[in-house]
Amino acid sequence: MPDNSSLNIAVIGAGPGGYAAAFLAADLGMSVTLIDPEINPGGVCLYRGCIPSKALLHVAKLLEEWHQAKDWGIEFAAPKIDLARLRGFKENVVKKLTGGLGILAKQRKVHYIQARAAFENSTTLRVTKSDGSSESLTFERIILATGSRPAIVPALKLDTPRIMDSTGALNLEDIPGTLLVVGGGYIGLELGSVYAALGTRVTVVEMLPGLLPGADRDLVLPLQKRLEKLFDTILLNTTVAAVKDEGNAIRATLKAQDGSIQEKVFDRVLVSVGRKPNSEIPGLDKTQVKVGPKRFIQVNKQLQTDDPSIYAIGDVVGEPMLAHKASHEGRTAVEAIAGHKVAFEPNAIPAVVFTDPEVAWAGLTETQAQNENREIKVAKFPWAASGRAITLDRPEGMTKILFDPQTERVLGVGIVGVSAGEMIAEGVLAIEMAALAHDVAHTIHPHPTLSETVMNAAEIFFGTATDIYRPKRG
Repeated sequence: MPDNSSLNIAVIGAGPGGYAAAFLAADLGMSVTLIDPEINPGGVCLYRGCIPSKALLHVAKLLEEWHQAKDWGIEFAAPKIDLARLRGFKENVVKKLTGGLGILAKQRKVHYIQARAAFENSTTLRVTKSDGSSESLTFERIILATGSRPAIVPALKLDTPRIMDSTGALNLEDIPGTLLVVGGGYIGLELGSVYAALGTRVTVVEMLPGLLPGADRDLVLPLQKRLEKLFDTILLNTTVAAVKDEGNAIRATLKAQDGSIQEKVFDRVLVSVGRKPNSEIPGLDKTQVKVGPKRFIQVNKQLQTDDPSIYAIGDVVGEPMLAHKASHEGRTAVEAIAGHKVAFEPNAIPAVVFTDPEVAWAGLTETQAQNENREIKVAKFPWAASGRAITLDRPEGMTKILFDPQTERVLGVGIVGVSAGEMIAEGVLAIEMAALAHDVAHTIHPHPTLSETVMNAAEIFFGTATDIYRPKRG
């Protein structure tokens, strides 16, 4: 095996994929330059995405529990929201994490450059700093980790701060009286939940027949029922045909699938219809890198592009656009550069929607199985039979496992309920380790916990779950 530990490499983009790649490369003895416009590593995830949104969702959940506490015989005075201090909490979380990454970069002797990069050729970058100064730097390998950005709907593009993308919504400039959320995916539902908890009347418009189009309907149903109480309105099979800036408000024209049209006025509009890869890297045409029809950079299983000197990872190479997927791709790319025998070919990449309740899934879904005419056996355990869920007064959840009916192998796991995002890792591990139904059912889980519902679901596969009763057939 060749010794590539002394390679001089550059990583463009310091998000979860980029900094993971840069840090591992440094740990393996490579000389590493990490380039990003921000003052510290972190990328969209830490600065304008995963981390600030989860900080606000934590506050939103606290406000919801304040309402629910009345059912438990406990009443508090109405909460007072200090928006400036709430913003400060969110910004301090971001500052602490990004600052910590800056320290880790220095400890690893990663050369961090706050700048933007453009290609001069396959191994040379023109690095331009915010003050306009620039220099050319040459590397033996380059990793692209440029991420993605919010998608823009041309019909909704108005030059007004009243129309926001996810970045603008996280700024929390005010608490609008009314908010239109365009898109019923995870970003729209998460941020819509935050604003609704803060007191905004939220309307969600989704063009498809259901919320969270990528998830199984039985996982979405408990969430939708809760959101119907939290939000002012949820309009499915509906599109926003036009928006008009009226100065102090936005007038939106909403068109239903049956052709009916209604107009509504909102204080603000959040457009959350997905993200686009940042593959328009200056000078990329001077390399052999190829970009596909959906603007994703094409790579092989080692994350190497069509240019042997250039690798690409994260959102810029394809779905799913998730931070944890980018981090693992970053590690794979670096290990490939180091000469290790590796490939990025996971059996399961978990997805989590951090609403309340949370929705999480990994591996094969029922929807995929149906579309592929694939035979599966599904075992579901309702949280109404979970002692821990009852003590939390949150029995609406469910845990389900998809099995291969012949081999009894775990193919997929889906969870909806409190802390589903924390629980789904067990499902990912079961899928990756090719666990069988017996393996999960015979693994002793602590009681009373939500995690034991995974064990219970496996027991249902055999018809031996003691916490529920199902009459035998025949």
